[in-house]
Amino acid sequence: MQHSPVPDALRRQRSIGHVALAVARMPGGTTRTTDLAESGPLRLRLPRPEPGPMEAVLLNSAGGIACGDRFTVEARLAAGADLVLTTTAAEKIYRSDGPLTRLDVALSLEAGAALAWLPQETILFDGARLARSFSAEVAPDARLTLFEALVFGRAAKGEVMRDGALTDAWRIRRAGRLAYADTFRLEADIADKLARRAVAGGARAMATLLHLAPDAESRLDQARELIQAAGCDDLSVEAGASAWNGMLVLRLLGAEIGALRLAAARILDGFRGRPLPRVWQT
Repeated sequence: MQHSPVPDALRRQRSIGHVALAVARMPGGTTRTTDLAESGPLRLRLPRPEPGPMEAVLLNSAGGIACGDRFTVEARLAAGADLVLTTTAAEKIYRSDGPLTRLDVALSLEAGAALAWLPQETILFDGARLARSFSAEVAPDARLTLFEALVFGRAAKGEVMRDGALTDAWRIRRAGRLAYADTFRLEADIADKLARRAVAGGARAMATLLHLAPDAESRLDQARELIQAAGCDDLSVEAGASAWNGMLVLRLLGAEIGALRLAAARILDGFRGRPLPRVWQT
């Protein structure tokens, strides 16, 4: 009896990872987990409690994300909860032979909650194809700090990202109304597009810091002072900040991730008034 050949798309094993975390403020003022679900290679580690916000560390036990993989992260903060979410290391998006990799993050902050999303950088290999989305529902008096850094190609191997695709979509809603929308797309001839002055001016690493809070606009001068104090000019990192409608946005561009990461760490330390998670220093 003959069997029809199995298509390559069906032969290939896909990785589907999911983490859903819910936290709440306890009567004593600390933040604790109320619900946690994990599946696939995604795991969450909760370091020993220390003074300050609760810290949670995302771990991808697969060591990277391959073509066709799908990863989702959800975090729900009840009223008054205070949480920092980070990752154990840089996330690697491997070369794809066609299928898209998907990475979706959904956040929810109730009244008075505070969340700092501070993952380490995402590295796109040459030929990587990534569709990533961030969505957040934020109460009017909640505080959300989002930081994301992208690296195009593995600098340590002299790799330039020439082919591939990236769609990076951010949608933030405050009290149910759209407050921030940003979609960044690149496809094919990536290095040539990044070389354009209107896109990245030749930078191979970029980062965005988005801060939503009732006092976000009043912190614009502080953000610009931190850019100067971080030594961005000496590090050859281009940076700028703007603020409007209860939000502050800071963007950074660098020729390589080392200098950009150092500048970003200095800015984040000063802006948040506390050190970055320990995994950033290992």
